[in-house]
Amino acid sequence: MQNWKFTNISTSVKVLFTSYMIVIGIGYMMAFTQILFTHGMADGKIGLSVDDIVYSYYGNRNGSLIENKLNGSMKENASDEERFKIIKWAREGADEETFNNSIKPIFENTCSACHNAEMGLPEFNTYESVKHISETDNGASFASLTRVSHIHLFGIAFIFMFVGLIFSFTTGIPTWLKASAIAMPYVSQVLDIASWWLTKFDPAFAWLVMIGGAGMAIAFAFMWVVSMYEMWIKKA
Repeated sequence: MQNWKFTNISTSVKVLFTSYMIVIGIGYMMAFTQILFTHGMADGKIGLSVDDIVYSYYGNRNGSLIENKLNGSMKENASDEERFKIIKWAREGADEETFNNSIKPIFENTCSACHNAEMGLPEFNTYESVKHISETDNGASFASLTRVSHIHLFGIAFIFMFVGLIFSFTTGIPTWLKASAIAMPYVSQVLDIASWWLTKFDPAFAWLVMIGGAGMAIAFAFMWVVSMYEMWIKKA
């Protein structure tokens, strides 16, 4: 293990490590951008806030899910007139006859392009599929939390295993700091995902979601920058 230094590996291996770090870095930025366009628009405002986290996991229980989505992340996907008709329909009881006569065509014209089986999103082509989202917004379902949690736990763990492995070749920082940086994303990941579930029951835990996410981002940025610096800039 004493020979795990960037000075002891070939240029081709450095290129391999660098290529991985660049692609993962771009992927991380894309993931953050995706969060801004989904969770970050839950309150209808640009930027990620505590309210966005609360609405995403606990829900905005002052209205229906469809109303909150149309006033938040889906606001730009329908005209003001279409949004007004759908929200009015939901508030007035979401009856089936009105849905078939005037609401269904809106969903077919504005929502079906993304909400279909091929895109992996819920389909809204029947009254039954739309009825449940016209009810009180209780946030993420337990089924959704379970699915997303296991995907993130497996996927992110693998990402940071390789980032941490590459970072372990660095030599210019104290051992305690290196070990802390390698462990930090895993601790932050568990905190982040656990806080999704806690926020589902109590919105006060929304702060923990942001702390967990920030911890992962800081650890990733630190390991990325130090690794790239020692591979290509630092002199042996």
